[in-house]
Amino acid sequence: MGRRKKKQILPPRRKRMARPARLQSARHWIPKYQGKNLCRTYATWFGVDLGCALRELELLGVTLDPTYVERLRTTLRNRPSRKKPAETSTNQDDDGYAAVWDDEFACIVDFTSADFPFGTTWDELEPVALENGAAVTYTLDDGDIPF
Repeated sequence: MGRRKKKQILPPRRKRMARPARLQSARHWIPKYQGKNLCRTYATWFGVDLGCALRELELLGVTLDPTYVERLRTTLRNRPSRKKPAETSTNQDDDGYAAVWDDEFACIVDFTSADFPFGTTWDELEPVALENGAAVTYTLDDGDIPF
């Protein structure tokens, strides 16, 4: 006999609702609410952030204290973004290794435990003029590789 998969436990339905369903459910929930901070409780009850709760309460026609609304909007505007910074693009060679370089090193192989780079410097490379003499390229012989 095959094994039965365990049934996945889901969060409460009210926290899985989309906006139209939340708005419909909130029309029945708000008259029963007896707490102090409707916006924060709405956000917690339905599992949304404070900005979404504020917008949805405004859509429902609930009147909130204008100073509270302005302070909340200012707070939300000044919060640091949770987005991760975009990764810098790196050039990858055919083997999939990232090519890293700077002003001192032509190719940075790795970094030491103290974050100092090591690899091939520009001085270790031999300049080779192109046939037309317009540009200079650098080549690396197998004997020049320190590892």
